[in-house]
Amino acid sequence: MSKQSKRREALVYHAKPTPGKIKVVPTKKYATQRDLSLAYSPGVAEPCLEIEKDASNAYKYTAKGNLVAVISNGTAVLGLGNIGPEASKPVMEGKGLLFKIFADIDVFDIEVDTENVEEFIQTVKNIAPTFGGINLEDIKAPEAFEIERRLKEELDIPVMHDDQHGTAIISAAALLNALEISEKKIDEVKIVVSGAGAAAISCTRLYQSFGARRENIVMLDSKGVIRDDRENLTAQKAEFATHRKIDTLDEAMQDADVFIGLSTSDIVTPSMLKTMAVNPIVFAMANPDPEIAYQLAIDTRDDIIMATGRSDHPNQVNNVLGFPFIFRGALDVRATSINEEMKKAAVVALAELAKQPVPEQVNVAYGETRLTFGKDYIIPKPFDPRLIGVVPVAVAKAAIKSGVAQEEIKEWASYEESLLQRLGGDNKLVRLMHSRAKLNPKRVVFTEADHLTVLRAAQIAHDEGIAKPILLGRRDEIERLKAEIEFDAEVPIIDPKSDAELERKNQYAEIYWKQRQRRGVTLLSAQKLMRERNFFAAMMVNEGDADALITGFSRSYPTILKPMLELIGLEKGAKRIATTNLLMTQRGPMFLSDTSINIDPSAKDLARIAQMTAITVKMFGLEPVMAMVSYSNFGSSENINASKMREAVEYLHRKHPDLAIDGELQTDFALNNEMLQDIFPFSKLAGKKVNSLIFPNLDAANITYKLLKELNKADNIGPIMMGMKKPVHILQLDASVDEIVNMTAIAVIDAQKKQKRAQ
Repeated sequence: MSKQSKRREALVYHAKPTPGKIKVVPTKKYATQRDLSLAYSPGVAEPCLEIEKDASNAYKYTAKGNLVAVISNGTAVLGLGNIGPEASKPVMEGKGLLFKIFADIDVFDIEVDTENVEEFIQTVKNIAPTFGGINLEDIKAPEAFEIERRLKEELDIPVMHDDQHGTAIISAAALLNALEISEKKIDEVKIVVSGAGAAAISCTRLYQSFGARRENIVMLDSKGVIRDDRENLTAQKAEFATHRKIDTLDEAMQDADVFIGLSTSDIVTPSMLKTMAVNPIVFAMANPDPEIAYQLAIDTRDDIIMATGRSDHPNQVNNVLGFPFIFRGALDVRATSINEEMKKAAVVALAELAKQPVPEQVNVAYGETRLTFGKDYIIPKPFDPRLIGVVPVAVAKAAIKSGVAQEEIKEWASYEESLLQRLGGDNKLVRLMHSRAKLNPKRVVFTEADHLTVLRAAQIAHDEGIAKPILLGRRDEIERLKAEIEFDAEVPIIDPKSDAELERKNQYAEIYWKQRQRRGVTLLSAQKLMRERNFFAAMMVNEGDADALITGFSRSYPTILKPMLELIGLEKGAKRIATTNLLMTQRGPMFLSDTSINIDPSAKDLARIAQMTAITVKMFGLEPVMAMVSYSNFGSSENINASKMREAVEYLHRKHPDLAIDGELQTDFALNNEMLQDIFPFSKLAGKKVNSLIFPNLDAANITYKLLKELNKADNIGPIMMGMKKPVHILQLDASVDEIVNMTAIAVIDAQKKQKRAQ
């Protein structure tokens, strides 16, 4: 894209369809006159009086506790310099957007038209009662130091100049990990800091708090090395003035272990890099172009650990890893400040998170095959969903321990869950499911392991201890893909068409032939069928060579279902099979049945589907609360599609009175308990939260689950097969890696359950 095209795209993005990037959205009802009389006069007087009695009640009755001011005077905006308050507004709006999408924090951006330090401080102090926290942004040094210092002293809410401390926190986390990889100690390394602005000063101070020694640090500004014999140094520069008699960056870089760049582009040369110590750490963080180009640096030194401020290279030092989550933790305990202990806690949390296994969705988001802790991955990626559940917790704990928190959190597990739920990250059931699978992992055969997506899922299942994969497919292709994604584990690879499997194919064929020889199957046809993966895999499960089976990634559902029914069959007592899909919706987990198999089930069939769904819901540790949904409510229609739902409910009430199920019900009544209790107080579902919907036919169920999945972007687990003799689960065509991993966990749990029942 040309520079002109990029410019046009950026301008259109900000102008259309609505100018700007953020807006205010009401959190209360406002449809009626009554609502408005509560929102404003006269009802609003009551919370006003309560706050007058006790100012802390503002956190109870207003949005203050989740509201941050992003404040700037536009004197040091990104790489644009002093462009003034109005021109800085798009940046401040952008910062507000990041606060919201990463940590669910509301923001007002405020641009102050003054460069006078005292006027700026007084303006912020005057408006501070509105906010739970203050984020100072794009204020030039040295004024930024004085402004932040004074506001921190004179206000009782968290204040942070992100340009200083955000970069410091993220780069410190990266530095700790880079030092670990290079096997160096922070109190021994020689550090060169290029730049002496707010960010550089803050970074260096934070590194010192982790053990970097003052005598090992050389700082440079636009005039060269900051020496202690230079005149007219600011207090901040004097703090890091060196006694060494050197003047240039070239001299400073000789034998240095670490380079921290917060200055300008292309000032570091390959020859400078070559003079650095073994395993040099280079953080070239100038924006938009680093102090040395990434490719040039890694071409010059193959032992380098490199980070930049750019998203198109590994190890991006991005402030969004810090400020949203630091403020989130500070707000949640009503901290009176963001102190050093809280910043250091964020550093350690980020550094440790980078060492943990990376979620597949992060790999996909960044187009990576597999991110692992090492030279090219020393800090988490900005879109890592774990950040919201890790960094705020660490910050909040540090605030409490250091005595600046006005509210304590006692239930930390509940707090972490609430953080994940803020951004729709409620994966409690998924975590539970994975944990259960890990307790007793089973052998799972993946019939399409020569597809990259399936193989990546198998790799995750293996690495996470969820399952013991058996890989079916073309051996050469599987081995090639394994090498590509660094799947080094020794796991069985089976190609049913290879000569190596001839003996086993013949054994399976003979068993299958004896089972179906009076149903038109010859020994020769059985032998041919065993060359097909799904027949071969099903026989593996039947004969105990595997515990469970995952298939369906590249083939249509009906073509796979037929061999599974023929070879595996129904479990004892089952009259038919069915499927349910679990969707992680905004109101919580929701099971939908039958989504894949029964086209037009009868009343008895629907009763059986409901019973099987109830068993599946319990497998997730939930009590089933089920609605038989229809276009009709409790007999309002005599049409067969409504009456069969009613008959199924009558049967279940009679035969299984303890089962929480009712219907037929329209979906809104099933999901809106207030409506249900008001109109149908006699219902068995009154006062209960429905978590399962049974649909009258396949059309309704399949369309509904896919509609919810796509429109609401709800996480989907399924279709979960119910009623099979063995743990066999058929994926939807072209399932994602995460969906396959989740279905693998389901298959393992299914195998655990069936094994226990057999014993």
